[in-house]
Amino acid sequence: MTCSGSAYSSDDVIGRIVAIMARLRDPATGCEWDCAQSFATIAPYTIEEAYEVADAIERGDMADLKDELGDLLLQVVFHSRIAEEAGLFALRDVVDAISDKMERRHPHIFGEAPSGGHHLWEQVKAAERWAKPGQTGALAGVALGMPALARAEKLQKRAARVGFDWPDASGPRAKIDEELAEVEAATTDDHRLEEIGDLLFSVVNWARHLGVDPEAALRTANGKFERRFAAMEAADPLFAERSLGEQEAAWERVKR
Repeated sequence: MTCSGSAYSSDDVIGRIVAIMARLRDPATGCEWDCAQSFATIAPYTIEEAYEVADAIERGDMADLKDELGDLLLQVVFHSRIAEEAGLFALRDVVDAISDKMERRHPHIFGEAPSGGHHLWEQVKAAERWAKPGQTGALAGVALGMPALARAEKLQKRAARVGFDWPDASGPRAKIDEELAEVEAATTDDHRLEEIGDLLFSVVNWARHLGVDPEAALRTANGKFERRFAAMEAADPLFAERSLGEQEAAWERVKR
């Protein structure tokens, strides 16, 4: 099957990297490092590559995005090769599974359902979750490996679908003050850890009600801090030797 606008079939494009990975994983003639890897050892790289894709998009660097998408694709091929060696599944099964899922979740496009768009998508997803063994709650299936802020937001959205949510942004805003007071009242490290977690969860909830992506907001804040800190260092080669008061004055100059 050839996609519109492409001179290559999917088999031609994917087949090359699949063959490369098979050779790298060959126990007799392959790469020692690649042969030693497992699902668990590769997983951190998979997460890292996904972040690098997001970073290239945020920077608007399309050449880098092409490279990073390739790195992310390699992770899928790598995991699939490990699974194939274990007799579990192959890359073809991965592609078939996601193709089936996309068709199943768009019955208004590929089936005979009436128009419904995203509403139908959510209904099908919910039915799929409930059909899985042990996945019987509204919060089931939210990946533990997600970034904590993003996972908090997803848990809150799932709870909101069954009516467990503040009616407007004033509820989570008041909750922030309540949680902040509990942080200040905490007397042990473990208690502070728990209360700061509650505070962050409440901030995510408030951001959600304001229509703000908390993960994106924090990435923006990180980038702003990096730019301002680099500007302070560039303006003063002896910045690290300055007093805190002098550093704070430099920070205010950079902000202005």
